Amino acid sequence: MPQKTISFVWLYGALSERVVLDDVGLRVTYPIWIRWLLRRGWSLDWSQITALKPRTTGQSGLVYYCLSRDQQAYLLPMRVAGFARLVQQLESHTGIDTGDVKPLAQPWMYLILLGFTGLLLWVDGWIVWTAWSLEGLS
Repeated sequence: MPQKTISFVWLYGALSERVVLDDVGLRVTYPIWIRWLLRRGWSLDWSQITALKPRTTGQSGLVYYCLSRDQQAYLLPMRVAGFARLVQQLESHTGIDTGDVKPLAQPWMYLILLGFTGLLLWVDGWIVWTAWSLEGLS
């Protein structure tokens, strides 16, 4: 198997994290085929979560950890679709105030990244077109 295929499979497995919310608690899992190699995930019953603890990241962002009754810290998944719904369920099941909890990246930030990506693609296209045009002059 070529190295690129192995890398793609590894990357796909690492990025296929699944966050499950139900009446029992919060669960972060990975597909069975990758769990043995990368991460096993974690789960907490709603009754085990005692607090949310904010921590700053190296890029000055803010992430939150769920603290359990035994003082273990579990990283709250923040880059998930429906993050507001996740936080709302966390508050309703635990009673912890989540009014200050915001997603790590706001939707408008992704729009700015999309705009810059489009600009870079346009510049790349212009450079290639210019190079082909100049090739005919020589």
